[in-house]
Amino acid sequence: MRPITFSKMDFSHSNIFGYIEDLQELTIIERPVRRSLKTPEEIERLTVDEELSDIERAIYLLSSGQDIQGTSVVANLPVLMRQNPAETLRRVLPKIREVLHVAGVEMQLTAAVSFLTVLQEESVSIHTYSHSFLHIILQNLEHRDAGVSNAWLETLLPVIEALPKETVRHEILNPLVSKAQLSPTLQSRLVSCKIMGKVANKFEAHIIKREILPLVKSLCQDVEYEVRTCMCRQLEHVARGIGTELTKTVVLPELVELARDEGSSVRLAAFETLVNLLDMFDADDRSQTVLPLVKSFCEKSFKADESILVSLSFHLGKLCNGLYGIFTPEQHLRFLEFYKKLSTLGLQQENGHNDNQLHLQTLEQEKKYISVRKNCAYNFPAMIVFVDPKNFHLELYSIFFCLCHDPEVPVRYTMAMSFFEVAKLLNSDVYTIHKELVTLLQDESLEVLDALISHLPEILELMTNGRESNGSESKLLSIPDLIPALTTAEQRAATSLKWRTHEKLLQKYACLPRIISSDQIYYRFLHRMLTIILTNNVLPVQKAAARTLCVYLRYNRKQEQRHEVIQKLIEQLGQGKSYWNRLRFLDTCEFIMELFSKSFFCKYFFLPVLELTHDPVANVRMKLCCLLPKVKSTLKIPTDKHLLQQLELCIRKLLCQEKDKDVLTIVKRTVLELDRMEISVDAEQLEKEKQKNEGRSTNINDKIFEKKRRDSKTSSVLAKSINLSVPVSSSGTSAGKEEKKSKLVRSQSFSTQILHPKYSNIDKCPNKSSARGYTSSVSGMGKSCMLSFSDDSFWTHSTGNNGSAAFPSSSSRNLFNSSDQKNNGNKEGQSRKMSIKNRKSNS
Repeated sequence: MRPITFSKMDFSHSNIFGYIEDLQELTIIERPVRRSLKTPEEIERLTVDEELSDIERAIYLLSSGQDIQGTSVVANLPVLMRQNPAETLRRVLPKIREVLHVAGVEMQLTAAVSFLTVLQEESVSIHTYSHSFLHIILQNLEHRDAGVSNAWLETLLPVIEALPKETVRHEILNPLVSKAQLSPTLQSRLVSCKIMGKVANKFEAHIIKREILPLVKSLCQDVEYEVRTCMCRQLEHVARGIGTELTKTVVLPELVELARDEGSSVRLAAFETLVNLLDMFDADDRSQTVLPLVKSFCEKSFKADESILVSLSFHLGKLCNGLYGIFTPEQHLRFLEFYKKLSTLGLQQENGHNDNQLHLQTLEQEKKYISVRKNCAYNFPAMIVFVDPKNFHLELYSIFFCLCHDPEVPVRYTMAMSFFEVAKLLNSDVYTIHKELVTLLQDESLEVLDALISHLPEILELMTNGRESNGSESKLLSIPDLIPALTTAEQRAATSLKWRTHEKLLQKYACLPRIISSDQIYYRFLHRMLTIILTNNVLPVQKAAARTLCVYLRYNRKQEQRHEVIQKLIEQLGQGKSYWNRLRFLDTCEFIMELFSKSFFCKYFFLPVLELTHDPVANVRMKLCCLLPKVKSTLKIPTDKHLLQQLELCIRKLLCQEKDKDVLTIVKRTVLELDRMEISVDAEQLEKEKQKNEGRSTNINDKIFEKKRRDSKTSSVLAKSINLSVPVSSSGTSAGKEEKKSKLVRSQSFSTQILHPKYSNIDKCPNKSSARGYTSSVSGMGKSCMLSFSDDSFWTHSTGNNGSAAFPSSSSRNLFNSSDQKNNGNKEGQSRKMSIKNRKSNS
């Protein structure tokens, strides 16, 4: 059908019929869609009574429903087993077993998965499972459809691991041995091979030797190469089950024979099994049997058997290190050269010319060569161990360079993944690969960059330590192209659509304060993070940038730069025009509370955060309310008492003035949480203030006592002089005058202790809460603190930022007055006694 392009349609007479035909074809395509709708009769047939229980509905659908409904019941079997296992086993499972005899492929595959799920969820005991489910699994294991048979086999293998040994022997192993003698089908023999490998780990060596090994040998010599291949791959499990001695006498000869098989897949399976069993062979077996086979594989791989080339390149690292102890220097060099050849396969021939100059490779061959080079990149750390890290630069650096610059992304991706392992192995010589690090950071593929940055902090720290151990400059100053490479990588990630890579990269860049200098971070990275927060549209990326910026700020020791960044955060985020920026400001404050001290947050960000209680956008106020418990946790008493008052004031305003229902709900919930919180007390500061107040009160008491002593002395002298000047005959008049004089002295003595007029009206103090707080704080200081009212400097110290003073309670005032009355009473008694004496002497 010709595509219809309306912008260039030609409605001439010659083309109009062509468009009509196209439209007719479109209607024909849509007809089956309309026909696929269910008729009322079909809908009626698919309808089930809603009042039926789950068990009854399942039985009904399995009995009279359509296949799709039966499949739905089978898929829901694990749920039924969790809800009502007894009824499901008694009524539903027999019905499923009956239906599976005639079920289609879809229901069979669904049943295999459901049976495995029931086993994994342990809905019933393993004894009940083997009694109810195992026979159904074994019954469908030999299904004529290979896909269905494999699905049931994948269910049976985990069941074998869970079943008791005797159950496996009677229900699985014995029938398997008897069936093998009756020449079953190809699919049945393939199933037997996999079961042999699984049951080999369940029994002792003598049982395996007597009952399993004869069948294993028979399957290894099967006429079908698929069976020989499958059994060859199971020989590893059999060898682990029978031990070293039987492996050497039984399994190894079979592997040697299979390694020379005519089928390439059989030879490949034999080679991989040999490599996996290297640890079970002694030095003689390795040198006399395994090594000749491996050398033969390597020689044939380039000439006659390229099918083994990919597998050989994948296992080469394990092979070289497994045979390391028996290599002669010549063999060691030969295997190293073989690895080098594989690493450049498809890029260069032995004569150094490009393949394009000789012949064009087929697409299949090109894919194979890419896989070989990718496997060589995967094995590169193992080859460093093989040649010794000290010989890296001489033996392997050229290959490392080629693999890092390979034209294919999968190869470079694998090198990026293994770069950290290479750096660890090189240790102090890691500086030799810094150029390749820069190359991979600037790679055009974001997949390569994503693989590299997974361990970027560890790689950079290794390079820093390597430089320091070699006496070079730290902080990677000797790699001038590292910082441009890092900035380029970030910009390329920012312009792509892969925001997860960008987020991951920003998170990893938080390691840079340990790698490069503070000034380099400030001028090349810190402002970039702020720009990302302000301009990027992806929330996880913005949060990652905000946290990394806070890390940079944490390690920046220059106060001017710090203050500049803090000011920008407050002005451009906290006071920004966009509500989105103000939300990010709250995220940034959360990271600051995580990374910085409490006092730092209180000094710079506490009040700017509280200012957002007046934000016009409800979402900002809502987020602020959720953050308030963390904000309160940064406070310390008594140092941050004024900030606590500001916080309480903001909460009151929100409770009284908030109009948004959602915000008000969160405010009320936050208030309850804040009430349950305990504010940390700065014990050291509290002790200092206590000592300071006690010292001041002691000085004040000493001054008052001295003044009282002087006043009392003066009053006694004055009284004596008055009495001496009065005549004897006028005793009554002199007594009256004496009484007046003594009252005058008492009033003068009390006037020296009277309160300042500013604090005389204590009961009218508006700040009752502060008065209560002061009373509680004073109550533990002793009676001396009760006399501290006459010192104005104390009130200045106790006054908060709001200018209101903290006054003592009425109880302390009463104590003060009572003490004064006692003193005055004593003075009055003394003066009265003196006047009586004088009268007696005169008389």
